[in-house]
Parts: sequence; C-alpha cells; structure tokens
Amino acid sequence: MSALTTIVYLAGTALYLLYLALARPGLARAGRAALALGFVLHTALLGLRMLEIGYPPVASLGDSLSLLTWLLVGGYLVVSLKHGTMVLGSFVSPIAAALMVSAWILPRATSPLTPGLHSVWIPIHVWLVLSGEAIFALAFCAGIMYLFQERQLKTKQLGLLARRLPSLELLDRLNWRLLTIGFPLLTFGFIAGMVVAASAWGAFWSWDPKQVWALITWLLYAVQLHSRLTAGWRGRRAAILSIVGFVVLLFTFLGVNLVQTSLHRFV
Repeated sequence: MSALTTIVYLAGTALYLLYLALARPGLARAGRAALALGFVLHTALLGLRMLEIGYPPVASLGDSLSLLTWLLVGGYLVVSLKHGTMVLGSFVSPIAAALMVSAWILPRATSPLTPGLHSVWIPIHVWLVLSGEAIFALAFCAGIMYLFQERQLKTKQLGLLARRLPSLELLDRLNWRLLTIGFPLLTFGFIAGMVVAASAWGAFWSWDPKQVWALITWLLYAVQLHSRLTAGWRGRRAAILSIVGFVVLLFTFLGVNLVQTSLHRFV
C-alpha cells in the first residue's frame, strides 16, 4: 500500500509538471485527481498502520513524514477546491512526493512506546505540529509563486508561467490566510509538546536543541504575523518571510537531530 500510494503521488507530480510545461488544463485536472486518489489510498494506509502498531503512527521519523505528506496533500486539495488555484499543485506535489518517498525508505516504529511516552498528549502534539507544518508548506509554495509572478511582471517577460500563476493579490491573500491557520496550530502543538516534556522528562522546558529551534521557528512566524498586522508587511516581504520560516521549520523538524544531540528523535 505504501509503494502504491507513493507511485500515485509521483504520477500526480509528473502530470502537474507537464501542465506547467505545456499549459494544458486537462493535465492539471488529471494531476489533482491523482493526488486525490493518492490521498484516499494514504488514508487507508494510515488506518492500517495504526491497526498494525496499536497506536497513532507518530512514533518514528518515517511515520511522521508519512503523516505530514497526508496532511499536506489534504490541505492542498481543500485550497485548490476553495480558491481554484490548481497550479499550486505543480509546486506542492513535488514536495509531497519527496516526503512520501522518504517516508517509504526510512525505518518506522515496530515496538511498543516506552512508558514515558504513553500519553494522550503525544498524538495531540504531533498532529497539531504537523498540521501547522503542512499549512506552512502551502504558504511556502504560495510565497515561491508570488516571487516568480512578481519578477515576471516587473521584467515584463510574461511567459506561459505568468499566465498560469494566480494574481499577486490572490497569492498574497492566500499567504495571509494560511498564516492565520498555521500559526495557532503550531502554537497549540508546541504547548502540547511542553506538556509531553513535563510528563516524560520532568520539566516543561529543558533547553533541548529541538525545543530551542522550535521556539526560534515560532518567533519567526510570530514576527511575520505581527508585522503584517501592525506594519503592513504584505506582498514580497510576506512571501520572503513565508519562505524563510518554512526553511527554518524544516531544519527544526529534520535537521536538528543530524547536527545536534536531542532528546527528540523525530518531531
């Protein structure tokens, strides 16, 4: 099931990239249909995985990446239906495919959770944080699209890409909307994580590297939200902050464990 889901996501990615190159709307519709089929298969895969291990599939990097992919694709399908921005799939689908391939390759949990992690707050923490990350991945893609479109308009080199991308106004509104959804999810996810830390390690805060980088990430998005509300940072500035914020978010999620010793094994 995991291999089939990955193949379907890769097929959707190929269709979306062909749409980006050939500008045939039918390819975008086929790409979205492929992602929708992959999402259905992925939902069944997560359900089977939970039955297999006996707890929500959040206890390993492979499982967490799989769940993040599912949330990202689901979020994109909702956004594309609501805003009609199917071209967003050309930017989202490669990320989803790469995440799913990584989830397929990486080891996944096979043993019971340690006693210290038998807490209802573990899945709450992981689901909220990964949901926020999926939303910010969409904002990252919207930011990339904004910068592409802005450059083409400024240089007056309006190629096929410019005709397929949404207006700068729509992309800016989408970025803002995603920020207002993702930030509360990330905030409550971090609070749930502090509860988990207190239960597992005896303290809400221990200056663990993952905790420190999580705080840095939260502050970056808090600055973006504050700047938008008070200083009117829109358009290009907002797009750049979305891109920078997501890069730091990815480092917090994946990179910290590679360069520093952390109590957190994955999320």
